[in-house]
Amino acid sequence: MTHPALERLRSRLESSFAGARISVQDDSARHAGHPGARGGAGHFLVRIESQAFAGRSRLQRHRMVYEALAELMPGEIHAL
Repeated sequence: MTHPALERLRSRLESSFAGARISVQDDSARHAGHPGARGGAGHFLVRIESQAFAGRSRLQRHRMVYEALAELMPGEIHAL
């Protein structure tokens, strides 16, 4: 069973990084019992290939992704 936030996460990324190649994998089952997962928040693996990242450091790219998903964290997303 996939986490209910998966499609909302994917949709937010697709609208924030138009034209990007985006892969989202629900990794929540591997973290069952983890303190962050107990409240229902999910664990996800995300890969994004976007022109928006050109010339930006890894830290800047991470900040861009976290900004795009801010409304889902920490309630629906515990970890990326």
